[in-house]
Amino acid sequence: MSEGELHLNDPRALRAYAHPLRLSLVGLLRRNGPMTATQCAAELGENVPNCSFHLRQLAKYGVVERVPGADARERPWRATATMTSWSDDSDDPEMRAAADQLNAAILAQYVRRAEAYLAVRDTEPVEWRQAAGFGDTMIYVTAEELADVVARVEEVLAPYTDGAARAEGSRRVTMVQLAIPTPETGAP
Repeated sequence: MSEGELHLNDPRALRAYAHPLRLSLVGLLRRNGPMTATQCAAELGENVPNCSFHLRQLAKYGVVERVPGADARERPWRATATMTSWSDDSDDPEMRAAADQLNAAILAQYVRRAEAYLAVRDTEPVEWRQAAGFGDTMIYVTAEELADVVARVEEVLAPYTDGAARAEGSRRVTMVQLAIPTPETGAP
């Protein structure tokens, strides 16, 4: 897999990426490395033609690609970057709508992951049950302060993102960051 970040700046690419199976396929390729559509289908409980179609759609926007040098019989795919970014603050209404669609799809995927964890939480060792969990903190900040808080959280997490340098007994953990301005009154 190519290292680094893929920045999507086309609303069509954002909408193409904002599909639950496509998000899962990219995540799978990032975690496991190159895989064929058949392997992806088996891992995700999907059918091969469906995975093959969605991989081709992702390839149109440079999110995945065929592994160079693969033979014609076995045709693995790989993610083109270790992470994907996009702008949430575009002046273009179409871009903002596409970014919102992608953000909503990703949020739904995180909710599904959290629900799946809760379904098996009781089988986890006690130290993992104590370490993992949910929480929230209400803070009062300016936009600049919020940007600083987000940057500092990313700085704290950075040393733990290198899977090659992982400590003995470590596991993959998803850290979800939501920084959502909250109304002072009304809806929670």
